[in-house]
Amino acid sequence: MRWLPPFPNNREETNALKDILQIENLTHTYGAGTPFQRDAVKDLSFSVREGEFLGIIGHTGSGKSTLIQHLNGLLKPTSGRILLDGKDIWAEPKKIRDVRFRVGLVFQYPEYQLFEETVYKDIAFGPMNMGKSGEELDRCIRESAKLVGLKSETLEKSPFELSGGQKRRVALAGVLAMEPEVLVLDEPTAGLDPAGRENLMANIRDFHRNRGGTVILVSHSMDEIAQNVDRILVLKSAKVLMQGAPREIFARADELLSAGLDVPQITRVAMALKRRGVPIDPAVYTVKELKRQLLALRKGGAVC
Repeated sequence: MRWLPPFPNNREETNALKDILQIENLTHTYGAGTPFQRDAVKDLSFSVREGEFLGIIGHTGSGKSTLIQHLNGLLKPTSGRILLDGKDIWAEPKKIRDVRFRVGLVFQYPEYQLFEETVYKDIAFGPMNMGKSGEELDRCIRESAKLVGLKSETLEKSPFELSGGQKRRVALAGVLAMEPEVLVLDEPTAGLDPAGRENLMANIRDFHRNRGGTVILVSHSMDEIAQNVDRILVLKSAKVLMQGAPREIFARADELLSAGLDVPQITRVAMALKRRGVPIDPAVYTVKELKRQLLALRKGGAVC
């Protein structure tokens, strides 16, 4: 795997990074030529930069799951292209398996895909299919297990003896052990309790920060998106509704709500304060930022 620098905070540096994924005029049609024909995604175009943490949000049926299954070639476009490092992933169909090693996809409820006798063997499945063996294979397994918070003694246990949160970590470790350049996560914390959700997201943040990999996160949780990503892509009715930094997106909170989407709880609080006459930025989306603004108002003598 190519270790990449952490995603920069400086906009000038950000623009200098190259795109690792480019989605060009992507359309995927289910049931073509039948009465049930529908476009799950239609003429989608956007790019993902190296080292970026991108969040994708959208109402159920907006095309999120169909979109991400194109990123590593699980689905083939009806029209349009997916470029990985500037090359069409379907230019050589016989090599699509190599794309799936470079773009790791973790499905929703991935623990249902565990099947080996031990955690060690389950994590080993992907890298073994890549041809890794011996010390290299063992390194990949143990490093990925450590990265997701699995203790070494857990590796010899049956995955079916573990809790739901631990199983989720095993499944994530199995993808990380292949050392993908891009990690795509479909609702990774679905069904976990609050502590389990935060622990798993902390593991994902560690991967992004320490290895500099590109992360694409699909989530229904606006708070989860707001607290983690650099940029947000909003889908509606199979198309891109808007995209931008979290502040830019949540500044359009009324538009998000009218599209049937949610906003972070802190943004709702800021919007309510604004309606009550408090001179505050309604695009606030973190507790830290809301606290900073309220303290600034208080020091300035404003009522809050």
